[in-house]
Amino acid sequence: MKQNLKANYKVAAVQAAPEFLDLDKGIAKAVALIEEAARAGASLIAFPEVWLPGYPWWIWLDSPAWGMQFVRRHFENSLSLEDERFETIKSAAARNGIYVVLGFSERSGGSLYIAQAIIDDHGQLIATRRKLKPTHAERTVYGEGDGSHLAVHDTSIGRLGALCCAEHIQPLTKFAMYAQNEQVHVASWPSFSVYRGAAYQLSAQANNAASQVYALEGQCYVLAPCATVSKAMVDMLVDTENKRVLLTEGGGYAMIYGPDGAPLCEPLGETEEGLLFADVDLGAVSMAKAAYDPVGHYSRPDVFRLLVNRKPAQLVAEFEHEAMAQKEPAKTSNGNGGNESLASDAP
Repeated sequence: MKQNLKANYKVAAVQAAPEFLDLDKGIAKAVALIEEAARAGASLIAFPEVWLPGYPWWIWLDSPAWGMQFVRRHFENSLSLEDERFETIKSAAARNGIYVVLGFSERSGGSLYIAQAIIDDHGQLIATRRKLKPTHAERTVYGEGDGSHLAVHDTSIGRLGALCCAEHIQPLTKFAMYAQNEQVHVASWPSFSVYRGAAYQLSAQANNAASQVYALEGQCYVLAPCATVSKAMVDMLVDTENKRVLLTEGGGYAMIYGPDGAPLCEPLGETEEGLLFADVDLGAVSMAKAAYDPVGHYSRPDVFRLLVNRKPAQLVAEFEHEAMAQKEPAKTSNGNGGNESLASDAP
């Protein structure tokens, strides 16, 4: 852990509608929220899932053929890491001296990914990650992440990690994060506005419980930013009476939880936009772990162990390099100054 660790500070979670399918306006709104959080004294601000350029709600409303009308616009307003507009976010973080965890639709080549960028208070990109497995209909829009994206990072505000939405329903994903001694976690959500009363799994109650349980199980602070659905978004996406019950305005249920699972702030109204603030005391993490630590004193590694492949996925490799790697056995020192081959049945 870094020696200049800040153990006590304020954090902010965003509850706001995106500038739907308009990346330039979305960047401007993100910068304004970053500046607002910094003026209030926050050291970290967390944004909802794919807040830039907004969650593709059309995938839950009609057929893929009907949704094609939004595909090009969504793609063209998704954010590439090489885009100068990404530098605008990094500059805002540096100018305001604040960490930013940004939820965005990442454009890479011809594909899109549900992504989160972790940017430090000097505007340096610590990491970007992709949702390991898009949920249900999301798989018609987004590609997958890999094991390297299940990472917790040493920062000056503690060990910081992030996941998106229903990744908080995946027990092994959560355990892989807990095992890295996460202290502050960002749980990004899109909005709880779809299929109200018809799918409890998608409700605010069920999914806020997932964020709260993450805090309780991982003994970490959890910021759970949550977007809202604006009237303009409903007007764009809802073109029949039948769809009016499928997607509604509001759905904002952002919250911040402590490492004992306790809510740390008062919620906003579900249609209200703004920032939620809470104070972090990293010393409280050790207090919570005194009771439960599922990756420490409360674990049973002789009974349960998790295997994680953290190697980044490589779509293309040079044939000669791969062939040589397969021919050459691994070497290790035999303790006498020489080397010996290691044989293994492991995949």
